[in-house]
Amino acid sequence: MRRIPLSLLLLLAAIALPTGCRKKDGGTATTQAARTATLQLNWKPEAQFGGFYAAGLPGGAFAARGLDVTVTPGGVGTPTVQMVGAGRADFAVVSADEVVVARSNGNDVVALLAVYQDCPQGLMTRASRGFKGIGDVFKANGTVAMQKGLPYAQLLERQYGFDKVKVVPSPGGDVSVFLKDETFAQQCFVTSEPLAAKRAGVEPKTFLVKEAGYNPYTTVLVTRGELLLKDPARVRDVTQACKAGWDAYLADPAPANAAMRALNPGVDAATLAESAEVQKPLILTDDAKANGVGSMTLARWEELVRQLADLKVIDKAPAAGTCFVTPAALDAAAAGR
Repeated sequence: MRRIPLSLLLLLAAIALPTGCRKKDGGTATTQAARTATLQLNWKPEAQFGGFYAAGLPGGAFAARGLDVTVTPGGVGTPTVQMVGAGRADFAVVSADEVVVARSNGNDVVALLAVYQDCPQGLMTRASRGFKGIGDVFKANGTVAMQKGLPYAQLLERQYGFDKVKVVPSPGGDVSVFLKDETFAQQCFVTSEPLAAKRAGVEPKTFLVKEAGYNPYTTVLVTRGELLLKDPARVRDVTQACKAGWDAYLADPAPANAAMRALNPGVDAATLAESAEVQKPLILTDDAKANGVGSMTLARWEELVRQLADLKVIDKAPAAGTCFVTPAALDAAAAGR
């Protein structure tokens, strides 16, 4: 009989099972059911999810592994991290800081794959204002539209102060005010709003929050600890298929872009193609080139946990090593070693 090594047992044991979470039928899943899965996104079908849709194409990575995965688009406020923790979705897309906050609150979510190695979140200003760094946004009078309660907003306020700017709620991707008001800056994904502004004839200048020292993994695939413990082979296969989907999308985004356009007619082909190109440097960092798309390190998770604790975003810091699972650990768990 093959034995699971102590290191893996300790890792899986650290992923606490959520109270009251049970299989709906109370029994053992059939082989057919075990090959199905649900993947909940936190936004509409756009380039930031291209690899997941590439995996779901006919003959794609999901089918190659005998998986039937339902990918469900999200929208403003889609509570993906809560949905996974509550068992309403098998897998979901979240940000790394959401994982840390969730685990600190007893929500049993675990990261499997981190698409964006560098966070695509930033602040978009008019290029005509001549700002050289993200701190300059807060040194000039004007309006900044962003979700003030987000961790990176708290970090920006601590580092630069908001005394000279008026902070208003984020417009949620709408750039209409930005186009009219030269002193208006807003939070953005570098793959989205800046492209929309430029197409409308206004030259943007974007500063990543990474410049302020905050760089959580983003577009992170997660599952819940219970599913990881009960069915590690399915978790491994979905994770590997998602990685393969991203490899395929980075090589040729056109097929998945066509599929996403059919689901999200509001985005045009040119925008999807441009977004796919703009996001490549954020995905294919040196670490990703060396260790594979979606790879994660303990050091990055430790740094994020420290930052969130320092910002008082979390009261109880989870052990960084319990926030994610490596491919090697997934392979070992699936093999029963």
